[in-house]
Amino acid sequence: MTWRPEIVVDQALAARLVRGQFPQFEHVDRLGEGWDYTAYRVDSDFVFRFPRREVVLPGMEREIAALPSLELPVAIAKPLFFGEPGSGYPWRFYGARYIPGREPLEVTDEVRRRVSLDLARTLRALHAHDPADLPADANRRADMTRRVPWAREALAQLGLEAERVLAPAEKRLSSHAASVLCHGDLHIRQLLVGGTLNGIIDWVDVCRADPGIDLSLLWSFVPRDMFDAFLSEYGPVTEESLIVARVLALGLNATLANYARDVGNAALARAALEGVRRAAAK
Repeated sequence: MTWRPEIVVDQALAARLVRGQFPQFEHVDRLGEGWDYTAYRVDSDFVFRFPRREVVLPGMEREIAALPSLELPVAIAKPLFFGEPGSGYPWRFYGARYIPGREPLEVTDEVRRRVSLDLARTLRALHAHDPADLPADANRRADMTRRVPWAREALAQLGLEAERVLAPAEKRLSSHAASVLCHGDLHIRQLLVGGTLNGIIDWVDVCRADPGIDLSLLWSFVPRDMFDAFLSEYGPVTEESLIVARVLALGLNATLANYARDVGNAALARAALEGVRRAAAK
């Protein structure tokens, strides 16, 4: 499984690493984990992220380089503290300010509507930034020759299919040229919400690419009666970018559902399957 960690930093190791290199901190408490990082909340105000897989390391370095100069309408975890290998842990790690909020796994459509407009404004601002020297779509998110089969496989593992969407996408698109600064892996676990969108986290796949790779939440999270409002707030989108976004919405959510079932996260499984349903709907 692509989400299997190579190294998990447990509570004791996190405390040794943080306190040993940043003695001004006292409390180190586990916050959560994803595919790329194990996260610890430090003295209430900060979060330290420790890579779980070696493949993440180049992306983390790009994240560390790109985020400090990035200004958006919502909070992002800008790196402030830079940890070095130690205590048997072989990789760098970093700390950023804590962003309050929760993953939008179980929210009402009223909250979805508010978050949707915040997200549209944020993506408009993000995609207007200069992508500078970032790699071009390093994970080939916009490459439909790769992503359509990937989405099919992830759906098949759930006993589902969405050929009405995937077959036309496969025939129409191959790959899109890089164009704008993108988060690169935007799905529900990367959003932190309260009543509105509080922040966007986990920028390890930051890159320059077709904007469609960041718009998958339009299909899987935004209520259908908010599409026009979202796009009015975001700005013009090509039909090709919308196709990319929809294929990714199916593939990302199917993959999240498979991951959630594997690790026993029932709330995430429900939310991801709902995302698949929304993206596949007419």
